[in-house]
Amino acid sequence: MFSFPDSRPANTAPILSVAALNRLVRQTLEQRLPLTWVAGEISNLMRASSGHWYFSLKDRDAQVRCVMFRNRNQFIDWQPDNGMQVEVRATPTLYEPRGEFQLQVDTLRRAGLGTLFEAFEALKLKLGREGLFDLDRKRNLPAFPRRVGIVTSPQAAALRDVLTTLQRRMPGLPVVLYPTQVQGRDAATQIVAALNSAYQHAECEVLIVCRGGGSIEDLWSFNDEGVARAITASPMPVVSAVGHETDFTIADFVADVRAPTPTAAAELVSPNHATLLRTLSTLHARLIRTLRHRLDVHAQQLDYLTRRLIHPASRLHTQQIALRHWALRLQSAQRNLLARCNWQATAQSQRLLRTTPAISRLNRQLEQTTQTLAWTMRQRLSSAQQTIQRNTSHLIHLSPEAVLARGYSIVHNAQGEIVQSSKNLQLGDTLSIQFAEGQVNATVTDNNNAHSDLADHQS
Repeated sequence: MFSFPDSRPANTAPILSVAALNRLVRQTLEQRLPLTWVAGEISNLMRASSGHWYFSLKDRDAQVRCVMFRNRNQFIDWQPDNGMQVEVRATPTLYEPRGEFQLQVDTLRRAGLGTLFEAFEALKLKLGREGLFDLDRKRNLPAFPRRVGIVTSPQAAALRDVLTTLQRRMPGLPVVLYPTQVQGRDAATQIVAALNSAYQHAECEVLIVCRGGGSIEDLWSFNDEGVARAITASPMPVVSAVGHETDFTIADFVADVRAPTPTAAAELVSPNHATLLRTLSTLHARLIRTLRHRLDVHAQQLDYLTRRLIHPASRLHTQQIALRHWALRLQSAQRNLLARCNWQATAQSQRLLRTTPAISRLNRQLEQTTQTLAWTMRQRLSSAQQTIQRNTSHLIHLSPEAVLARGYSIVHNAQGEIVQSSKNLQLGDTLSIQFAEGQVNATVTDNNNAHSDLADHQS
């Protein structure tokens, strides 16, 4: 932020333009002073063609200029005027082109509404914590009420709207008025008394608590805790229709149904006479068609049963003929069954005779087979004995003992190996000679094959 030095030469002090000074002051104001509430009296109110509002806010000692732009004042649902005590929420600023201090208003309300809003929110929070707003305690409205009760002022325009709507939608629907003030100091007490009167008489199936639109002070009776608890204690469903669609009161929250307007409340509690007539006409036509269809079906069934209806004597005669017919069929079936059984018995007897075994023939076959088997066994045994004898003779002929018996001998060296050639012997080798009967040991003293091989080598 810019600040002026206290002790600097004059020739070094900054020189600001008026625009820069005003801009600096505006920035300082907007940064140092937050959005705040200011109370005062409206004066010099001017509504510009652009839609902006210009006025002064004053009290006994001072005044300040204010501006409320169109994008903010379009949300105000009432018309301010000179002399009104109001509360504004605004940002202190400076209008740079003229260097004028002013408040840029964000919202505007009548003086004292802040206290009312706080009381409204406090009661709403209290009753909400007690469960008076819970949806599970809300009751459905009767579809066809026999009588409707209205708690409002006899002079209220809302009453005319409700009666007109009920007359249009359901002519002849009984209506009971429980008169009360709906605005003023004693209005809340009278509303509670009217509700208790409706509860005591118990002549209605649904209640409408209504009044027309107005300021928050006008509707304040319906923000009373006693009224809220009286509505909660209602033995019958209650419809709250207080103010316009944008207005909300505590009565709206505790009632079983909240209607945006009294006319809407009348539409909620009353069935539409014209719609009911159309529905009734449709159902009547459907019933006629259904009855005609059923009559046609029953007529066809009657004709069918009539054709089936026969005199008892004729039916008895027919049944006698059928009985004789079945008796003949039964006798024929019995004869056929007996013949079939006889044929089966004969066939089985013949088959049994054919399958009886010939014992004598089988005995002869057995005896022949036994003799053949004995002869075959003797032949096989004789052939086997001859084969054994031949094989034995061959084995004896090929046996080494038989060879030795014919005068041959077997020579073994010192290692027990059979000597097959004298070339493998040396002079002095010890030999073992086996005969057919016994054996002897010998020493090689001469080896002609060895000397002849040596002589051949020397030559």
